[in-house]
Amino acid sequence: MRAIWTLCLRNLRNFMRNRIRLLITFLTPFAFIYVLSSLFQNQLQENSVNHVIAGVTIATVFQTSLNIAATTIEDISSGYMKEILVSPINRFQIAFGQLLAGALIATMQGFSIFVIGMFTGLGFEKPHTIVLVFLSMFLVGMVYSALGLWIATVVRDAQTYQIVGQAVVLPLVFLSGAYVPVSLFPKFLEYLSYVNPMTYTTMFFRAIVLENNGTDAEMVRNGLALNLDGFIFKPWMSGLTVFGCGLVFITMATVTFQRADFTHKRKRRKKAERVS
Repeated sequence: MRAIWTLCLRNLRNFMRNRIRLLITFLTPFAFIYVLSSLFQNQLQENSVNHVIAGVTIATVFQTSLNIAATTIEDISSGYMKEILVSPINRFQIAFGQLLAGALIATMQGFSIFVIGMFTGLGFEKPHTIVLVFLSMFLVGMVYSALGLWIATVVRDAQTYQIVGQAVVLPLVFLSGAYVPVSLFPKFLEYLSYVNPMTYTTMFFRAIVLENNGTDAEMVRNGLALNLDGFIFKPWMSGLTVFGCGLVFITMATVTFQRADFTHKRKRRKKAERVS
């Protein structure tokens, strides 16, 4: 456990020391909140401030989780990963340390949006809601940090990871209903959103933030549930879906990480040339 926490703290320090990245990642979500507030108000959403902040927050947690996984590639390029692998620490602990760091950083960023959002009208009726918000952000951070770590372990190249990361982030976020309500999508995109794990992540998180106890029709209208040909996919079902995706992603990430060859590409190429 000490090794996991040490690796986690290292990634946290590296993130906090990069002041430009820190500033951009904390300011960008508020631009989205400002732009999207009018859209949700025009759609006559109840608790429009909470609705917008919830969507932007969970999208930010998702993007941050994936971006933090890029530190794995930086560690591979710098040779740090190879030094860690020859230590007594097993690969599962290393992978879990990376996941924990990504989840904590994503949770910190998401929580900062909520703290500032309280000055713009964000509020909760139930005192335990803020605890559920914190725990759900950490869960989402773990889930998508695992996805990011899996991608980073497979790719192992910074430029390729940026391309793959954008190809993953943009469709999943914009098809999730975090920024634009799913009800406004064309039918084809609406069907695609049903197989998007971020759709269920967004509904699950919004249901917690909005403290929704309304009818099925109200939950569907507010983007907290899906009407699948008469079957209402409720928020608690979305929570189970997110948890299930987390188990799959964490398994994929840890298994791939344990089997990966983290030798630098140039060294592998030279070795291959010597053999030939």
